[in-house]
Amino acid sequence: MKLGRVKAIARKEFIQIWRDPLSLALAFILPLMLLFIFGYAVTFDIDNITTVICDMDKSSLSRELVNEFTQSRYFTEVSSVDRYEDIDHYLDSNKAKVAIIIPNDFSKQVRTKRQTEVAIILDGANSNTANIAQGYIAAIAQRYSQRIGGGSVVPLINSQSRVWYNTELKSRNFIIPGLIAVIMAVIIALVTSLTIAKEWDRGTMEQLISTPIKPAELVIGKLVPYFAICFVDTVLTVLMGIVLFDVPMRGSVILLFVLSSIFLFGGLNFGILISIVGRNQTAATQMAMLSSFLPAYLLSGFIFSISNMPVVLQIFTYVIPARYFVTILKGIFLKGFSLQFLLWETLFLSIYGAAVFLLTVKKFQKRIG
Repeated sequence: MKLGRVKAIARKEFIQIWRDPLSLALAFILPLMLLFIFGYAVTFDIDNITTVICDMDKSSLSRELVNEFTQSRYFTEVSSVDRYEDIDHYLDSNKAKVAIIIPNDFSKQVRTKRQTEVAIILDGANSNTANIAQGYIAAIAQRYSQRIGGGSVVPLINSQSRVWYNTELKSRNFIIPGLIAVIMAVIIALVTSLTIAKEWDRGTMEQLISTPIKPAELVIGKLVPYFAICFVDTVLTVLMGIVLFDVPMRGSVILLFVLSSIFLFGGLNFGILISIVGRNQTAATQMAMLSSFLPAYLLSGFIFSISNMPVVLQIFTYVIPARYFVTILKGIFLKGFSLQFLLWETLFLSIYGAAVFLLTVKKFQKRIG
């Protein structure tokens, strides 16, 4: 392998990229745009749940209970009705997700220390919201019971919970690192999926074949410019996650970018492999989207827990590079992991990158042979 040939191919690719300002702008703007949109759109924090109140007791105690709900950030009162039958309209028309019905003997039962029931109706069309709302309601009801009971209820087990790594339980803190991994998995496949296919479409591949350049030199030369672009994209998305979304960075930034480079190397080689197999730009782009976005989004553990997937899918996730990059980003961002905790992920990405590079060189060698 001669370094001069690699430099020549890299210089040629840089010039072609520079002459296509639209693609260059998209390469830098698209990751930031996707992170901005998905970062604000994807959230598991359930706040301001629309609630309709039916207080048939209308006592000071019932109003205190209503205030417990409405003064929290979890429930927002959209209306108050006097009859049970009026609740249907709000739930049917999707104006309210929760209905709270306080019976007319509520205060009497409370003052006589009798157990009383407050009816809660939940809109189960969105099961995630309904389950989270149930937890909020149980916690608020328990707090209210202990307060009006003077704290006389002493539980047999007093559990004290402490949350590590994400103290405020903000879903954004674990979504953003995973989102960076998914976005970069898509971008690196897209930007390189057209490299070889574009040469065939332009009719310049025959000229390259006629030169003494070797397949490995051509692959590395084409990879260098896109590696630089995607590395800058990674830096920008990480900075955006820290500055704009206020995600804590507890680990080593240097380690993050070193391991990101390993991931980029494997992903860019995979994109070039797609470009070789696809042969034309349309097919290569479609193959890149299907082989990068869907596995990265669905099977990397970014949104859906891998442990809850069927065993067959769990096994399949072991060959998804984004799975390991998601673990790396979340570990370094939230837990401050050092390399010793990420050895398995680093080893897999290194082996994957080397294997895909060799396969890409071999596949291209067959093309020119």
